[in-house]
Amino acid sequence: MNDSQDVRGDVVTSYKNAPTRTITAGGVTFAYRELGPRSGTPVVFITHLAAVLDNWDPRVVDGIAAKRRVIAFDNRGVGASTGSTPRTIRAMATDAVTFIRALGFEYVDLHGFSMGGMIAQEIAQTEPDLVRKLILTGTGPAGGEGIKNVTRLSHLDTVRGLLTLQDPKQFLFFTRTANGRRAGKEFLARLKERAHDRDKAISLTSYGAQLKAIRRWGLERPQDLSVIHQPVLVANGESDRMVPSKNSADLARRLPNAELVIYPDAGHGGIFQFHRQFVETALEFLERQ
Repeated sequence: MNDSQDVRGDVVTSYKNAPTRTITAGGVTFAYRELGPRSGTPVVFITHLAAVLDNWDPRVVDGIAAKRRVIAFDNRGVGASTGSTPRTIRAMATDAVTFIRALGFEYVDLHGFSMGGMIAQEIAQTEPDLVRKLILTGTGPAGGEGIKNVTRLSHLDTVRGLLTLQDPKQFLFFTRTANGRRAGKEFLARLKERAHDRDKAISLTSYGAQLKAIRRWGLERPQDLSVIHQPVLVANGESDRMVPSKNSADLARRLPNAELVIYPDAGHGGIFQFHRQFVETALEFLERQ
């Protein structure tokens, strides 16, 4: 917390310097970070499979936090949060709601990436009054095409990463084109910008529980998404291998108040590859009356 340009008064403006705080509710101590202005509807970021606080792209967090209050957190059993990770998306949604309510918010905007987008859809259906707007990125609906294969893909690309001494996210999140490879390296470098007070890595037990939850979500019957009336921004890369991109189009078609953005020559991590464009689109969407 010594970079003075990253803290104005008591407002934190840089994710890499946002202190990790905790709040206890429902028998769980949740770890979270908060930055951006103190007023206005907060944007709660819900993260992806195997991710902890340090897996959010600081360009995306800082970009949104330039105008909006942003809160990122570790759900139950993940990173520095206590408890054991549930094996269903619905239970993860219940825990996320417990966390949001513990902070005293009457309503929030949600940005869910990948598994986080599944959790966000569930929250919008079970607690509609809590959600003002939704941003769903790199994600798909319950029963969506190919979602049940996430476990197999994750295992394959983890092995591929070990064999090539690369981070599996290089394969899972980005295309194998020159642009995709470069974007992946830049993204992975950004994830290391925070030098102090880094989060605990996810445990293998929690990772296994999350994989089960995603597989179950992929095998579920499709939900009636017409009940989600909030404005929704759906975004993805055009070549998402983890949650096939057609799921994003399917979401946008089935949600009554949705708009779709697809980034060219980009994969699951399209919003990180095109972070400038995504932040601009997301802020315009969030600030629209």
